[in-house]
Amino acid sequence: MLRKLHIQNYAIIDEIDIDFSNNLNVITGETGAGKSILMGALSLILGERADTSALQKRDKKCVVEGFFSVDNKKAVIKFLNDNELDREEELVLRREIAASGKSRGFINDTPATVQQLKEIASLLVDLHQQFDTLELGDSDFQREVLDGLGGNAELLISFQSSFRHWQKQKNELDQLLKQKETFQKEADYHQYIFNELDQLKLVENELETLETELKLLTNAEGIKTALTKVFFELKESEQPVVQQIKSLSNQLQSFSDYHADLPELVKRLQSAQIELQDIADEVDSLNDQVNFDQERIDEVNERLSSGYKMLKKHGVQTTNALIGIRNDLAEKLEAVLNIDETISLKEQELKALLQKTEDIANTISIRRKKEIAELEKQVNILLNQVGMPNARLKVQVQQTPLNLYGSDAIEFLFDANKSNRFEPIRKVASGGELSRLMLCIKSLVAKSIDLPTLIFDEIDTGISGEAAKQVGFIMKDLSKSRQLITITHQPQIAGKADAHFFVFKEIKGDAIKTNIRLLSKDERITAIAQMLSGEKPTAAALENAREMVMN
Repeated sequence: MLRKLHIQNYAIIDEIDIDFSNNLNVITGETGAGKSILMGALSLILGERADTSALQKRDKKCVVEGFFSVDNKKAVIKFLNDNELDREEELVLRREIAASGKSRGFINDTPATVQQLKEIASLLVDLHQQFDTLELGDSDFQREVLDGLGGNAELLISFQSSFRHWQKQKNELDQLLKQKETFQKEADYHQYIFNELDQLKLVENELETLETELKLLTNAEGIKTALTKVFFELKESEQPVVQQIKSLSNQLQSFSDYHADLPELVKRLQSAQIELQDIADEVDSLNDQVNFDQERIDEVNERLSSGYKMLKKHGVQTTNALIGIRNDLAEKLEAVLNIDETISLKEQELKALLQKTEDIANTISIRRKKEIAELEKQVNILLNQVGMPNARLKVQVQQTPLNLYGSDAIEFLFDANKSNRFEPIRKVASGGELSRLMLCIKSLVAKSIDLPTLIFDEIDTGISGEAAKQVGFIMKDLSKSRQLITITHQPQIAGKADAHFFVFKEIKGDAIKTNIRLLSKDERITAIAQMLSGEKPTAAALENAREMVMN
């Protein structure tokens, strides 16, 4: 609810603070005193367009602040979380307009866009002004009215969960069908490429291994010659290296007792002899393994040629990359075989899910339609009470394709003159009619829908007497569960106020200023009496006013 409104340097307002009650707040004052200015200032924090002509002093900025208690309102908390804004016990919306015309908005002292202000304000305040396009003509609100009366909140949560699941499954089926179409178009090509690769029967790293083998085969003669020479020099020449090392070792060993370092040198020579002996044996063994084989060379070349062709064709560099392509194609070909079964299972699942979703939507629709007759009856009774005896409300429900809110298109139709020509409310109702119609409807659903603060700007246009009295009764009753703020010229409505504010003009220095004050009980009686009989109220008017306030 709107706890406090602070306005500074706006139009002919210097600086005022208004502390609202939690229930019915009434604002009165003479025509031209500045009541509409208050609404203009309030609309700034509700996200309306800023106008520099509203600045009173060009050397000072205009500031409008609204202080709200949100009472853990889920929609507000979600908005703050989604927009990464601080959550406080008190929510403050502020709008500043500089003399240059630059406008800035703030939510809890954090800079915010005008659109963000508008979105969060719509969750906090419902402002009804003359000639506005009101939410009463909005199909979402009309649906919420029937759902609130029908107690459909939990059913809607269940339906929306099922509907979203159905949508997800339907999207998956659509993807499968597109995938099948793509598979069918590409299946023959994939099979051809797979067969090419599969016929090669490549194993991991095969081409790389063959490249190494080919190098060995093509250099076999040179390698064999080198190995033969090394073996010859080590073991079979006239003076084999191994034998020479052995001889040198024996010569030193005969003197090893005469010098402390000789035994270690002898040991090292013996180790070198053993190592060279092993090398000679390995060279001999390797020499036996290396052979020039033209048939094998031709075979390897042919295998590599086939492999290189595939590498180039597929734009890859390794054997394993070709194997990966072959395996991917195998999976795709397998998927072609399995996709029909997958689609069939998905279609069965989707059918069952759709039936469940439609059943819940049908239940919601039945419950909505069940509320229509009583809603029409009660609203039409209230319309008669508030001075619209010829007006009628009619609720039309038509079936639509499934959407997030069921399968109903709901339209409130209105006939202002018993013409039996019902038209959508947004097309035919005047501003005053809309305000009173909205009051009637919201008074019926106040306990079913989490309504924001309701603000009515001159809801009493075109009514007086008993009709105004009934509007006052309805507003008073509605304000027991929701905060209401209304600007009125009707004493019958003003008499129902929990807090009565009086807007007036005063002269400060050489300028005329608008100000506002909360009236005491005696001041209220005088103000209402003046509304009844003029600036100098009669005793009868005072007594009548006293009765209105006391009752």
